[in-house]
Amino acid sequence: MVSPVPQAKPLTIALLAGELSGDNLGAPLMRAIRRLHPDVRFVGVGGPAMIAAGLVCWTDIEALSVNGFVEPLKRLPSLLKILLSTTDAIVKLQVDCFVGIDFNFFNGLLEGRLKKRGIKTVHYVSPSVWAWRKGRINNIKKNVDLMLTLYPFENEIYAQHQINSVFVGHPRADEIAPIQDERSRISARAQLQIDVDRPVVALLPGSRASEVNFSGPDFLQAAQLIQAELSAVIFVIPAANERRARQLRQLIARYGQGLDTVLIDSQAELAMLAADVVVVNAGTATLEAMLLQRPMVMSYRLGAMTYALVSRMVSTPYFALPNILSGRQLVRELIQDQATPAALCRETLSLFDDANRNSLLAEYAVIHQQLRRNAGEQAARAVLGLCQRPVLT
Repeated sequence: MVSPVPQAKPLTIALLAGELSGDNLGAPLMRAIRRLHPDVRFVGVGGPAMIAAGLVCWTDIEALSVNGFVEPLKRLPSLLKILLSTTDAIVKLQVDCFVGIDFNFFNGLLEGRLKKRGIKTVHYVSPSVWAWRKGRINNIKKNVDLMLTLYPFENEIYAQHQINSVFVGHPRADEIAPIQDERSRISARAQLQIDVDRPVVALLPGSRASEVNFSGPDFLQAAQLIQAELSAVIFVIPAANERRARQLRQLIARYGQGLDTVLIDSQAELAMLAADVVVVNAGTATLEAMLLQRPMVMSYRLGAMTYALVSRMVSTPYFALPNILSGRQLVRELIQDQATPAALCRETLSLFDDANRNSLLAEYAVIHQQLRRNAGEQAARAVLGLCQRPVLT
């Protein structure tokens, strides 16, 4: 009797994204890994994009979505429970590697626990060690086998500390065409049934509940002031999910009476393409607005105690990603007490008639090309190399 040939164990990769921006990075990575190594399964925590890409999801991503220092303390028991259960599940499966996508504090703890148990760890999206809490790089060196960076200057920092890293570029720079012409604006407005001649402002107060609570009222009160100056203006507001949509409807009912608003589900890119100017919270959305070649005003508010802690640790002069990448202020930043409705209104109106618009968009395009590197495949090859698995050519 001939013994059956044992089947090779499929590659098993655990991933964790704690917020929607990470979910949008995780999905292209998963698809690229599957293209290069089809015999793979994905488990862990992610959102709708990663689930659609084949993730067996253990926990609702919304259960992890917190912001700042103080706010997570209120949910510490539930977060600790998720940390412990996720560690146990990954160890029990004996996965080939773990990929923590952004969500730095939680994934940092998880990576440390997994590394001690002999599991290879990858961190996708470098923490901002170049901006604040630089001592974190010591824990990264101890707990992370491979760092995948989105921005070129980050690799230089890791090389100085002898940490294995690969600059992969940014997936959104690959997905978004380098030049957005007038046709993209006309098409977006047609989808939203907005007249092509009306002034349009996109309002993006954030994807987390806490961000919307802090910034939403300011954005809507600024919208009232903008409408007083531009009577024909329309405001497009994308909601990250149904929970944020309910939250935004309540805020619009309170602060947005009389405004001409279009609340849409999830489609931040469509909202920005339709807009003449974008008012946006700090974070990845500033990068997307730049890639879509839309002038923007960036605002950022945190809880008072969280901001008091953060402001003492920050060592970079900028918050908006286009400013960080260019090394100078391309985007007007309004932080904490500066982020008043009057200031948001003033800066937004100034961008409707900006003589420097063409030169600004040209600088946006230069940064876009620097980040356009087929990030999903670059990251996938790096992960498969760490797992010592063959790839399709």
